[in-house]
Amino acid sequence: MTDSESVTIEQLPEDFMQHSVELFARLRAEGPVRQVVMPHGARAWLVTRYDDVRTLMTDPRISKDGHRMAEMFARHSDQTGQEVTSDDQDDPGFDDDLSTHMMNTDPPVHTRLRTLVSKAFTAGRMEGLRPAIERIADELLDAMAGESELDLITAYAAPLPYSVVADLLGVPQEDREAFARWATKLVGGGHDPDEVAEASRQLTEYAGSLIDAKRITPDDALVSALVQVTEDGDRLTRSELVAMIFLLVIAGSETPANQFGSSVYHLLTNPGELARLRQAPSLMTAAVEELLRYDGGVGTSSFRFTKADVLVGDVLIPADEMVVLVINSADRDSSHFPDADRLDLSRNPRGIMTFGHGIHYCVGAPLAKLMLEIGLSQLLTRYPRLRLAVAPDEVRWKNSTLVHGLVALPVRID
Repeated sequence: MTDSESVTIEQLPEDFMQHSVELFARLRAEGPVRQVVMPHGARAWLVTRYDDVRTLMTDPRISKDGHRMAEMFARHSDQTGQEVTSDDQDDPGFDDDLSTHMMNTDPPVHTRLRTLVSKAFTAGRMEGLRPAIERIADELLDAMAGESELDLITAYAAPLPYSVVADLLGVPQEDREAFARWATKLVGGGHDPDEVAEASRQLTEYAGSLIDAKRITPDDALVSALVQVTEDGDRLTRSELVAMIFLLVIAGSETPANQFGSSVYHLLTNPGELARLRQAPSLMTAAVEELLRYDGGVGTSSFRFTKADVLVGDVLIPADEMVVLVINSADRDSSHFPDADRLDLSRNPRGIMTFGHGIHYCVGAPLAKLMLEIGLSQLLTRYPRLRLAVAPDEVRWKNSTLVHGLVALPVRID
């Protein structure tokens, strides 16, 4: 058995997401777990193999308690004294109300929140958004007409999910410009901490006013449903409702935008698979599953920590250590997905980790898949000559310890 005293701690560079596929392949080959120093200075244990990632996602000794996460970051900051300021911490600079969402809780708190939220977040409600998604996609594609070259992220991949989330929440049209501005500051990286803090304050205030408005005048939007939902007389508190709105803004905009941009990039750099999809549009549902496996927009996962000693393979992770379950690595593990580094749109992969596993499986997964399916179908239909405007190795991935998304995707659509 290997313990923490005998494992070499590797420093990950700030730009490790530029070559994450190669890095995670090496770590999988070397062993089940590797302790590293993340680019922002926090020490954590990376779990990279599929079976281990899946198992630990349901292990009660692995916690996501947000109230202790700041303590974990402080305890495991780099010995060089580097300050931990990454956007990939759990909610840095955010108001307390925004940090109490489902992703940052363990049972029994998580069980209660999940039960209440799931009553409103139904498959029928998600499918009911199909006409709105199709309309929004058409409007964005119309706006692209006449351009010969553009950045697909800013023109399509990012505004599509932002607009869908605003529709889902019932944000009035006159508030959407401000809503999009706050969302932009709260997701991704590279934003000034003071601006992030101000955006979180403004979103908290706005979410509270939106909740009050829906209580007075209910409608068919998700916020109204969340306000009204009950379980044995229990309701979501105001703070919990605010946190849920925040979670929907973050998970419902940043991740789908990354997924869409990455999917288009990988189709354009795998012309044989793109040709198959064009020739057989009915393949789209299966193609979405494979594209999400191949590159699901989430590079690792949000940070967790051990509540007790945990043995992974022959490596002992002590209690009170930070753990990162590397989702993109698990989904590229050829022991579970044969020839995993090959994009195969007819693969029909089962058990992908893109949306998690167990109690923290993403409640918005059906909506994310629906947006990707509709968005890709309408883009490829409208612009059949879509192609990269730069060499594939010129695109840059975001410097992040959490997401795997493109900074920009220059394309030609003429």
